[in-house]
Amino acid sequence: MRSLPKLDLLRPPTPEARVSEMHAHVRDHAENRPGVYRMVTGDGEVVYIGKSKQLRSRLLSYFRGSFPHDKGARILRDADWIEWEYMPSEFAALLGELRAIKRYRPRRNVAMKSDARNLCFLKLTAGIAPRLTVVRGPGTDDRALYYGPFLGATTVSESARELSDVLGLRDCTLDRKMRFSDQAELFQLSPRTPGCLRFEVRKCLGPCIAACSSRDYMDRVSLARQFLDGVDDGPMETLRQEMLQASERLEFERAASYRDKLHRLEELRRQFGRLRFAVESLSFVYRVPGVDGRERVYVIRRGRVRGEMDAPATAQEQSVLDRLLEDVFADAIDGLQVPSHEVDELLLLSSWFRRFPDELQRTEQVRRAS
Repeated sequence: MRSLPKLDLLRPPTPEARVSEMHAHVRDHAENRPGVYRMVTGDGEVVYIGKSKQLRSRLLSYFRGSFPHDKGARILRDADWIEWEYMPSEFAALLGELRAIKRYRPRRNVAMKSDARNLCFLKLTAGIAPRLTVVRGPGTDDRALYYGPFLGATTVSESARELSDVLGLRDCTLDRKMRFSDQAELFQLSPRTPGCLRFEVRKCLGPCIAACSSRDYMDRVSLARQFLDGVDDGPMETLRQEMLQASERLEFERAASYRDKLHRLEELRRQFGRLRFAVESLSFVYRVPGVDGRERVYVIRRGRVRGEMDAPATAQEQSVLDRLLEDVFADAIDGLQVPSHEVDELLLLSSWFRRFPDELQRTEQVRRAS
């Protein structure tokens, strides 16, 4: 007999009598319109959130599965009630589902529903000695900076390592204690031993063994940000000079190694170029007709919905939209870092317009005042 996932052992299954009541409620009241639904326990916990462009059909499908083997049937037996709200369009339902999941964090929504098959992000951690790492998603660290999304985690990881090596950034664990050279200590019992292999081979400034000051290290972090923001090619120029010098010394194997490192950073820069185009191209006004015949206007900038309203029907409503556009597009945004709370929506909108490229015909570019 197949064992149940641990999640299904947290509470007894909802009694069949209660399941029948939920079934009758859906059958009698739900309509086949776009909407977002929530599976809720008796004490108010939201255990699952979903969406559908045909809400009634989707909800009724939960009652057709065999418990406990069908995933939908197991989700249903974890709730005592089903709530839903209708949305004007499939796009609105998709956006509403994402926002609701981020708000409630249901335990049955194990992962955000994003198109992240091979996507990854470069993460510059916060703290006294930031480091570069590659992650699959933004997580919950709002202090860190995220760059991406990129394709190919292995390639991006290699590029991040080259960038860290060139700039001397650490790659040790986050719980490693840092000891900067300008950090006063109460007692100095004995001379420190290096204990850092990357420092010994001149690939790390050694912030954990007092080999550099805090200011020196943060200057290198600043250079990393400038490179990642696309405003400084210093790391690539450093590798290029190392390659030429090795070649002049007839150290051809070393020169080839520098050449490969340079190529990896150049590929990362090319990905940044494609990313910049993708992020900036997801900046427009998107008009979506609703199932009720009314049109909804979404103001999108850098892959995130910054405002929305019903399509203006009067001069006064048009003025409201004009002010919204002016506020959203007033300032230039430089750099490629993506705030962690915006990553999921960027992925969602990117996926939406890849799946439905014809929807781009409903968009209008916005010209910023110079």
